[in-house]
Amino acid sequence: MTNKKENRAEKREANKSRAVTGRRKKEILQRLQDPAVPKEEKDRLMEELYQGIDMKAGNELRREIEVVYAEPIDYFPKEIREKYGLGEFAERGDIQKIKAVMIGHAVGDALGLPVEFCSREELKEEPVTDMQGYGTYPVPAGAWSDDTSMSIAALDSLASGKVDFDDVMRRFGLWYYKDEYTPTGEMFDVGNTCSFAIDNYFANHLPIEKCGLTEERSNGNGSLMRIHPFVLYAYAHGMGRDEWEDLIRSASALTHAHERSRLGCLIYAYVLMHLLHDPDKSVVWTALRRADSCLGDHPEFPHYARLFNYQFQNLPESEVKSTGYVVDTLEAALWCVLTTGNYRDCVLKAVNLGDDADTVAAVAGGLAGAIYGYDGIPKEWRDTLIKREYIEEMCERAGKAWGA
Repeated sequence: MTNKKENRAEKREANKSRAVTGRRKKEILQRLQDPAVPKEEKDRLMEELYQGIDMKAGNELRREIEVVYAEPIDYFPKEIREKYGLGEFAERGDIQKIKAVMIGHAVGDALGLPVEFCSREELKEEPVTDMQGYGTYPVPAGAWSDDTSMSIAALDSLASGKVDFDDVMRRFGLWYYKDEYTPTGEMFDVGNTCSFAIDNYFANHLPIEKCGLTEERSNGNGSLMRIHPFVLYAYAHGMGRDEWEDLIRSASALTHAHERSRLGCLIYAYVLMHLLHDPDKSVVWTALRRADSCLGDHPEFPHYARLFNYQFQNLPESEVKSTGYVVDTLEAALWCVLTTGNYRDCVLKAVNLGDDADTVAAVAGGLAGAIYGYDGIPKEWRDTLIKREYIEEMCERAGKAWGA
């Protein structure tokens, strides 16, 4: 037994001596991000990079490589993972991940709906601590808003296994005109921009690419609140960065076609995409660094500049706005994610910011679901969620269609 331990120790030390460091490591990282480098050479470079490191170091290195790449990567060949003990990565179409994000989003929405438009001061005096109903709208506890309705309408379309924006819009119409995809059988909440865009398609017969509103005043959070099913689809299909960025831009533009709204959806997509690969709160900063690197030249980027300052999470609550403006909603949701350590605290913090409480909590809840998983969402909240089984069945159907 002693000889075996000694042999293993000697082997580890020998591997460590071959580990890549310093200038060579930097050279390899530069080569890996060069699209002209053939895959065979990248495989060899990856093997050299992973020589002599253990699983913990491997995971740290993976995050470092993800900073170099334009997206999170499931790149490493299986033989390299096995050879260097890096472990298996989750399947892209993992149904539990889909459920965690979709239910995480819906529960946040349902928690915030009864106090939508309440002021922060009111919620300081009487904070939300659990599911409740019959507040802003005459609906019971566990009911959700247009945020979730439009999200599951999109998911239902994507569950066919393909992207068809005309079909997505038709399903938005089923919700808007026919009360489908609702918790109570009645559509009771819709934003102006979404309403105008859907009418553009059905009443004004505009082509799909012309329905979304482009005015600066149309930068509400109505596309951000429903963009996560498209990110899940892109992740499950292993899309490259250019492809999924185009998908997210187009998905936002169904209703919100101004570049500021589209950019907000892209920043969110970078964060969720990274979290689906690596469900750890610290990865949010990795994702934001990548978004900064890839989107920093966008003309609307300065509107989101606070998100990319490492001191952002240290902002006092008084400096965090929770309005329906897309920038405010994204900032507030990410601030709640970064300043809490579990799903419950994250969404309650979001809800009690007040104002557009349901959407801030929904956006934060989807990200928190990705981090803490389906089981991290309190069971009593999941059980209270109206039509949970209906949403979960849709998640399962989508996951199967996407190859889970």
